Amino acid sequence: MAGSDVATDASSAPDTVKILIAGGFGVGKTTMVGSVSEIAPLRTEEPLTMAGLGVDDLDGIEEKRATTVALDFGRITISRDLVLYLFGTPGQQRFWFMWNDLALGALGAVVLVDVRRPESSFAAIDFFERRGIPFVVGVNGFHGEHPYPAEDIRDALAVPEHVQVLLCDARDRESCRDVLIALIDQLIATAVQG
Repeated sequence: MAGSDVATDASSAPDTVKILIAGGFGVGKTTMVGSVSEIAPLRTEEPLTMAGLGVDDLDGIEEKRATTVALDFGRITISRDLVLYLFGTPGQQRFWFMWNDLALGALGAVVLVDVRRPESSFAAIDFFERRGIPFVVGVNGFHGEHPYPAEDIRDALAVPEHVQVLLCDARDRESCRDVLIALIDQLIATAVQG
């Protein structure tokens, strides 16, 4: 088609990469997928109900009204040759059983952290470390604030030096894109070394 950038033969189709956006309950995963996706994101959010009282820890996130019950999905084109498919994981412990299925075929992950509640992302870090899935840590600055430098957060989370810790804002497309590009750069560097 004249004037179209869309590839018409399979040899010039872009590479696609599956990336997980993971972390604890209420850290901003749905927001990140939505802010960076070039398509209308698929969301499986449901309202929080009375059934979650005493089960869902809303300490520090009292304003939260909905939660992801399966996954979020979005897509971002990084370049003509590379498209990322983003899968946001559910954060509540009772939905963690889905993480294994979501991780199938994933080349890497972003572990999103809320500095007000860093312990909520320990399980996600452990998940990717145990499975050998490369990841970066995105520190979501709620209300645009980053009260701690990245190195202090690295120490608090006890992540190794090779794992990048990046300050970001899940509401900001460019900030989220930069975290994803850092992950892709890490994946490329690892592939070249290996």
